[in-house]
Amino acid sequence: MFEKVAASVLIVSLCFLTSACGGGDEGADQSQELSTSTPSSSEASAPIDRRRAAMIEADRNAEAWFTTGGQFGEKHYSTLDQINKETVGALGFAWDYDLFTRRGIESTPVIVDGVVYGTGTWGAVYAVDGKSGEEVWRFQPEVEGQVAKDACCDIVNRGVAVWEGLLYVAALDGVLYALDKETGEEIWRADTFASEPGRKTSTGAPRVAGNVVVIGFGGAEMDARGYVTAYDLETGERAWRFYTVPGSPEKPYEHEELAWAADTWDPDSLWKAGLGGTVWDNMVYDPVLNLLYVGTGNSAVYAQDFRSPAGGDNLFVSSILAINPDTGRLVWHYQTTPGDQWDYTATQNMILTELEWKGERRDVLMQAPKNGFFYILDRATGELLSAENFAPVNWASHVDMETGKPVLTDAADFVSKPSVIWPSTRGAHNWRPMSYSEDTGLVYIPAYEAVDLKVNLFPSGYEYVPHHWTAGVLPLPLIEAAVDAVDGFYPEDGSVDKDALKQTIRDYKEFAPPNRTILRAWNPVKEEIAWDIEIDEFGNSGSVLSTAGGLLFHTKPDGNLNVYDDETGALLKAIDTGSGMMAAPATYMIDGEQYVVVMAGLGGGGFFSYPPYSAAYKYGNGGRMMAFKLGGGETPKPDPVEWPVQPEPPARIGDAAMIEKGKRRFAWNCSVCHVNSGVGAIPNLKRMQPYIHDVFGEIVLEGLLVGNGMPRFDDVLTHDDVEAIHAYLIDAAWTEYEAGSGSATNPEDEIGGLSQH
Repeated sequence: MFEKVAASVLIVSLCFLTSACGGGDEGADQSQELSTSTPSSSEASAPIDRRRAAMIEADRNAEAWFTTGGQFGEKHYSTLDQINKETVGALGFAWDYDLFTRRGIESTPVIVDGVVYGTGTWGAVYAVDGKSGEEVWRFQPEVEGQVAKDACCDIVNRGVAVWEGLLYVAALDGVLYALDKETGEEIWRADTFASEPGRKTSTGAPRVAGNVVVIGFGGAEMDARGYVTAYDLETGERAWRFYTVPGSPEKPYEHEELAWAADTWDPDSLWKAGLGGTVWDNMVYDPVLNLLYVGTGNSAVYAQDFRSPAGGDNLFVSSILAINPDTGRLVWHYQTTPGDQWDYTATQNMILTELEWKGERRDVLMQAPKNGFFYILDRATGELLSAENFAPVNWASHVDMETGKPVLTDAADFVSKPSVIWPSTRGAHNWRPMSYSEDTGLVYIPAYEAVDLKVNLFPSGYEYVPHHWTAGVLPLPLIEAAVDAVDGFYPEDGSVDKDALKQTIRDYKEFAPPNRTILRAWNPVKEEIAWDIEIDEFGNSGSVLSTAGGLLFHTKPDGNLNVYDDETGALLKAIDTGSGMMAAPATYMIDGEQYVVVMAGLGGGGFFSYPPYSAAYKYGNGGRMMAFKLGGGETPKPDPVEWPVQPEPPARIGDAAMIEKGKRRFAWNCSVCHVNSGVGAIPNLKRMQPYIHDVFGEIVLEGLLVGNGMPRFDDVLTHDDVEAIHAYLIDAAWTEYEAGSGSATNPEDEIGGLSQH
C-alpha cells in the first residue's frame, strides 16, 4: 500500500518490529457544496520519524498481523499464500482456546512475535501462543456489571492495538489500558469517560497513530455526545480530544472546528440529548500521510425535526474525518449521510489502498457504510471519486457527484407518515469487516438487503426523557410479529391508530423486496457487482479475510468456516466447527507454517437469541479461539445442548390495564436486549424459572444479578412499574405455554432492539 515511499524511509530492519518495538458545509440550509473541508491541510504531513518509519516497514512483514485489519491499510488481506487453491483441501484444525464466556465475540486478533492477542466480553484480553494454543497470559478488567445497561448491543469488544512492547485495550466502562505485551501487567490506565455526561460504553479497538493511541465509544441513542481521544503511547497522558458534534452555543466550543460545524445545526437543537456522532467502531491510520481516519456514527434523536428543527447537515454525524494525530486538528472531512435520520452510520471499516482510477494511480480510502453506497475518496484530500450503491437503496436516488450529497426520495420521510425504507436500520453493511484483495481488485462485503417500516414514535412531538433511549423511531421488520411491537410502544389514548398501522405493515409486505443476506464481491473500479453468494439464512452475514493464495475465508453463525475461490466465489472448503462465528479471521506464519485464526461466539445487536440454524442453538455458545493449518485434523465440536422446556408459569397477576402498562414499560426499557424469543445468551423472560419469579423485583430494582451483566433499573422504573412488567411477562408466558409454542421460533419472527450496532 505504501509503495511510493522513498527507499530511504524504509531502512528500518524487521528486527525493529520484535519485542523491542512490538511489532464544509456552509449552513443549516444544506447548501449544495461538496461536504469536505481542509481547515488545516498544511498540517497533513510531517517528516517521517522513527516510529512512523517502523509502521511503514511493518506492512512488509506478512508473517504478522499488526492491526485488527491486518497491516496499516487494514484491508483484511494477507500476502501469505502457503494455504492456496491447490492446498486448501488439507486445511484442518490446529488448536483451540476457551474464552470463558457465552456472550458475543467480535474481535479479530492481532498477532505479533508469534503471540495471538484477542479480546472477549467486558474488554478481557487473551494472549495465546500462536503455534500451540497455550495461554501466555489473560487480563480481565474490573468492570461494574451496571455498565451493561449503557451498552446498546451487548458487552462485546472488537480488539486491541499492539506497538513497541505495549498492548492497548479499552474496557466496556471506557477505561483504556496499556499492558505489557509479554506479561499482561498494567503499565497505565486512562478513564476516557471521566467528567463527560451521557451513557456510553467502549466496544471498539484502539488505534496507534504516530505517537498516540486513539479510542472512541458508543452510545448515540443514550444521551452521548461523540468524541475521540488520543493518549501518549508511553505515559497515557491525554494529548487531545476531538468532539464530533458541537455542544450548546451557550458554552465555548472546545476546538475551532466546532464553530463552523455549528453553522450546520439549528442553534435551538436538542443539545441536552447529546446528539450522537459517536465513534463506536472503525478508525484507520496512514503512517505515510500521517492521517488518522475516523468514522462517526448516527445522529440522535433520529428525526431531524426534533433534533435540529431548522435542518442542516448536522456535522459531523455519519462522516469520515481525516485528523492529524500530532495535533488533533481536522484536515478534511466527508459526510456520507448529511442530516442523518436513519441510523446510517459511517463507522464501518475503511480500507486504504491504491487504485488505477480513470488512467492514473490514486491513493484512496474505500468504505461501504450502512446507507448502501460504496465510497471511494482520495485519502489525502477527501475528494469524492465514486459513490455507487452496492445494495438496493430507496431513501436516495443517487449521490450527486458535484455536491457529494445523496439526493433524497419521498421514501426517506418517516416523520410525517410511516415509510418503508431500505437499507434497514441494520444497514446494507454493518460492523462485520469487509476485505480488499490486491490480487483480484475486488472488495468482499458481508451485505444485507433488508427493509424496515420506520414509524415516528412521537407523532405529537418528541418527549426527551433522560436515561432512556433517544432514537425516537421504531424500525419494524415487515413480518406479522411486528404488530405486537406497535401495541407495546404506543399508548391507548387514541393518538395513534394502531389498527391502521398494523394494516400498513401487512400492506407493505406486498411490494417490499425480500430480505437477503449476501456475501458480495464488488468491483470498485468498474463500480459493479462481480458476484454474489446468498447466505443460507437471513440474519447474520459473518466476516471475511482474503489472501494471496486466491482464497476468501468467511465465518458463519451456523458454525462453518467457508473458504471460497476469490475470483469466482466457488466453495472450495467448508470446516464445520460447531461454534457460531461473526468475527473476521486473521492469518499469520510461524516456523514456516501458515495459520488462520478466528474467534467464535454469537451475540451483540440482533443476536440476543439464537436462531435455530445457528451453531449456538445446537451446541451452546461457548466462546473459543480456533486456529487452522495445512495437515491439521478434524475440528472438535462442543457437546450438543438440550435446552430446558418452558416451565408452567405462575398464576397471572394484575388486570388488563396493569398488563398493558407493563407491556409498554417492557417495550421501552427491556426489549432492546430481551427479545423474548427462543433461547439465547440474554434470557427469554417468558421462560423464567420459578425461583426467578420469586426475586424478580430484586433483580430489576436492586441489581441482584448485576454481576452477570443484568443492571439495576431503579433510576427509571418504580416498584409499580416492575410489578406491571412482571404481570405482562407472566401473561405472555401463559399465552405461549397454552399454545404449546415453547420451542425456539423462526428468527424472522423475532423483534430485536432499535439498533443493530
